[in-house]
Amino acid sequence: MLIEENISLLPYNSFHIEARAKHFVSIADADQLGSILEKDDGKSQLVLGGGSNILFTRDVKGLVLKMDIRGITMVKENDSHIFVRAGAGENWHSFVRYAIGRNWAGLENLSLIPGSVGAAPIQNIGAYGVELKDVFYELEAYDRKNKKVYTFGLNDCAFGYRDSFFKSGEKNRYIILNVTFILNKTAVLNTSYGAIREELGQMDVRTPSIRSVSQAVINIRQSKLPDPAEIGNAGSFFKNPVVDQARFQSLSKDYPDMPAYPHEEGSVKLAAGWLIEQCGWKGYRKGDAGVHQRQALVLVNYGHATGKEIFDLGEEVAASVKKRFAVGLEREVNVW
Repeated sequence: MLIEENISLLPYNSFHIEARAKHFVSIADADQLGSILEKDDGKSQLVLGGGSNILFTRDVKGLVLKMDIRGITMVKENDSHIFVRAGAGENWHSFVRYAIGRNWAGLENLSLIPGSVGAAPIQNIGAYGVELKDVFYELEAYDRKNKKVYTFGLNDCAFGYRDSFFKSGEKNRYIILNVTFILNKTAVLNTSYGAIREELGQMDVRTPSIRSVSQAVINIRQSKLPDPAEIGNAGSFFKNPVVDQARFQSLSKDYPDMPAYPHEEGSVKLAAGWLIEQCGWKGYRKGDAGVHQRQALVLVNYGHATGKEIFDLGEEVAASVKKRFAVGLEREVNVW
C-alpha cells in the first residue's frame, strides 16, 4: 500500500479542477482502510469516490483516500429478487450495465449517472422517477470514530430527496465499503416520465424492456447534459428546491408556466434549471467558468477555470434566484 505525496487531483474530479493532495492513497479493501486510519489522525482527510460530485476550491493539505474497492457478487436470490453486492469503487454506470446484461431489473432509470457505487447512497441518487432507495437493501461502512465496520439497512440510512444519514446525519464519520441492492427478476418498468415515453416513441419501441428504457435514459441525458470528458462539470450543481403549498400558490400566480412536481407531505418541487434560466444565466460565460447552454442547472469548466471561480458563479446564480423568486437554492455539489 503506497502513500503518495503531492499528487495532482485533476484526473480525479469531473470538473477538471487543478488541486493537489499532500498525501494520497488508493484503498482496495477494508483492511487497508482500517490500517491507514489507525495511523492517521483524521485531520484534513478527504474520501474520494468517482470525483463526479466535488468542487475543489483549494488544495488538500492532509490525506486523500481514493476508494477503489471493486467486485460485484450475487449474494442470494429468491423467486422474485436478486441480491447483488458491489464494491464502493465500482463505476456506477458500469454496474448498471452489468445488471442489465444479466436481466436484473430496477436500475435502468439510473443509467449514465456519473460517479461510484459508494457515493450513490450518500446522495440517494435519482432520475426519471427512481431513486437509489427504491433498489437498496443494505451497505457496509467503516466507522472512523469507533474504528469498526457496521451494516446499515434501509431504515438506518434515512434516505430523503438527494439526502441520507451519511450526508446530513453523520457527515464524514462513515466510509462506505460496499452496497447490496435488491433487483427484480421480472421487470416492473417505470416509464411515467414523459421524456422517457417520448424517447421510446422516437426509438420506435412499442414493447419497452429494461434495455430500451436504459437506452432512452442515456439518449435523454446525452442530449441535455455535457459529457464531463469533454467539458468539466459535476452534473446538477443545485438541488431542485422544495416549497410549501402556500409559497407555490403565490409563485404560480405570477408564473403560471412554472414547472412543478408534487413532493412529500403536500410540498412541491420546483425545477431549479427553469428558475436559473428565467434569471438569464443559461449559456452565460465568464472566462472559463460558465452555465451550460443546454441545461442551466449545470455549471461548467470550459478549460482552465478555478474552483473558486465556479463557486463564485454558483453563489451569483443562487443569489439572483433568491432575489427574483424568494426561493433558496441548495448546492448538490460538495465543495472542498
